[in-house]
Amino acid sequence: MNLLEVRDLRVNYGHVEAVRGVSLSIAAGEIVALIGPNGAGKSSTLNAIVGLVRPASGSVLLDGHELARAPAHETMAAGVALVPEGRAILGRMSVEENLVIGSEARPWPGGREEARAAVEGQLLRFPSLARRRRALAGALSGGEQQMLAIARGLLARPRILLLDEPSMGLAPQLVRQIFEIVRDIHSAGTTILLVEQNARMALAVAQQVYVLERGAITLAGPARELAQDPRVQAAYLGTD
Repeated sequence: MNLLEVRDLRVNYGHVEAVRGVSLSIAAGEIVALIGPNGAGKSSTLNAIVGLVRPASGSVLLDGHELARAPAHETMAAGVALVPEGRAILGRMSVEENLVIGSEARPWPGGREEARAAVEGQLLRFPSLARRRRALAGALSGGEQQMLAIARGLLARPRILLLDEPSMGLAPQLVRQIFEIVRDIHSAGTTILLVEQNARMALAVAQQVYVLERGAITLAGPARELAQDPRVQAAYLGTD
């Protein structure tokens, strides 16, 4: 059984159908990427999965349990966490305070001591955040803010982590660093659904890839195969 399965998901904004029958599946331990142009419906798909947008129809199954119309707090409690596009950090709070708030998303069996240890664990994972733990989150660089958003998402102890455009707005060197972090998180056992406009990086890190265009899946398959597909190369990799 797949860890997460999306079946015929549809999302409407008024009379506009942003997501038109999207179906995808993610096995435990995979990185699955969802790529496509701006406005294709990628973020709307993620927002519907986590309960920030109510789908018009379709199913979102986590281990076979329906989440499609559950509110966001119930979806997070079930183990689905989103690191949103734009990061959505609390800029007027410190790095450490952002992480503490992230650790409160779900109860910890060991209570506050375990939650505190988890916060320290994320600071160990991201040394640049540890060095600036007392700094206001809004004063961080773009790369540091993205690290903070990912660390906060991991503190929700997700069974699957949804990353929405983690490389957006970052310099090439920082993009590579963020994708190394994604690889490390995956190696540590986290299942990831990645939305990413940088198709080259997404294809390099993912096992399975879905191409979303105009709200519908147009191509799907193993990342290595899609990287050789002439349509993907022409549209997303800059080759003919």
